[in-house]
Amino acid sequence: QVQLVESGGGLVQAGGSLRLSCAASGSIFSINAMNWYRQAPGKQRELVAGITRTYGTNYADSVKGRFTISRDNAKNTVYLQMNSLKPEDTAVYYCNADVLGSDGRGSVRYQNYWGQGTQVTVSS
Repeated sequence: QVQLVESGGGLVQAGGSLRLSCAASGSIFSINAMNWYRQAPGKQRELVAGITRTYGTNYADSVKGRFTISRDNAKNTVYLQMNSLKPEDTAVYYCNADVLGSDGRGSVRYQNYWGQGTQVTVSS
């Protein structure tokens, strides 16, 4: 089985920076897309940034120029560098990944996994 574990969240003042990390572990052959989502209270979960295995990236308009997504394929880890943080960035941030691994029933296939989430709070 596969687990995604996020770290790096916390409380920061507006204008500050945080770096989130998400490490995948378990029965992994490779990882395709890795993404960061966020969900603020009372709002739907939204895609913040994504990165392919070959390092193609995409960002939500609201974070372009402030956030940078990166990955280390050797470590099965994705990062989100968040600069110039705003109070509206406050949310629970979730890691998401398409992982090629064992399904526990003798087959190898792609499955989508989520981390448990990490809280980011930006004070004004």
